[in-house]
Amino acid sequence: MLSEQRYEKILALLDEKKSVTVAEITELLGISESTARRDITALDKAGRLTKVFGGAVINSGSFVIQEPTVAQKVEIRKAEKIRIARHAADLIEETDFVYLDAGTSTGYMLEFLAQKKAAFVTNAVAHAQRLAAQGNRVFLIGGELKSSTEAVVGSLATETLSRYHFTKGFFGTNGISKSEGFTTPDVGEAQVKRTAMRQCRNRYILADSSKFGSISAVTFAALEDAVILTDEIPEGYQKENGIVKCGE
Repeated sequence: MLSEQRYEKILALLDEKKSVTVAEITELLGISESTARRDITALDKAGRLTKVFGGAVINSGSFVIQEPTVAQKVEIRKAEKIRIARHAADLIEETDFVYLDAGTSTGYMLEFLAQKKAAFVTNAVAHAQRLAAQGNRVFLIGGELKSSTEAVVGSLATETLSRYHFTKGFFGTNGISKSEGFTTPDVGEAQVKRTAMRQCRNRYILADSSKFGSISAVTFAALEDAVILTDEIPEGYQKENGIVKCGE
């Protein structure tokens, strides 16, 4: 099937459903996931749809606000996430006071932190449990627990974070866009990320390359606010912009 034919089928599906996932496109057209993502990127650049995390939405100014659960995300691009996580963990020194954001990418860092002597603060219950089991000193932020992402959010969490001063912070993101910066679907998580980043001397975003060009509902930081750790640097983005390709 020619690319233009695929484009028309994708756009027709969007007209009907208003949003479409990569999985739906691969099933409908009988193509690979990588081809589906390339088609979405091409249509996004042409202004015919809006690329978001996991798929696309019709050009109506709306965005997908539903976020996959931890269980749904943990196996997605696992090898890439582990490579990024290993690089991120290597940045931590024993004198650091570290903020570790909730999420699967930051979660993979835990596999490489057993020998670290740094102190950690996190808003992820699962992260805190594993860090403590490894013998690390860890502080868990209090607040409302969001079940789908296993993250603690809310005003109590942001108030507590505003009192800390971190040497390094490691964060996940659902989307990276030159126009909208770092984005996430949930307002509460965005507020926690924004507050924690503000309290960090050095900030790192862990993001596999599929996150580039995607936009979720809420911006929590601008691109220049953090160094991006990724597996591949997509076209249009440069190392000089604060992006590190992990594993090099």
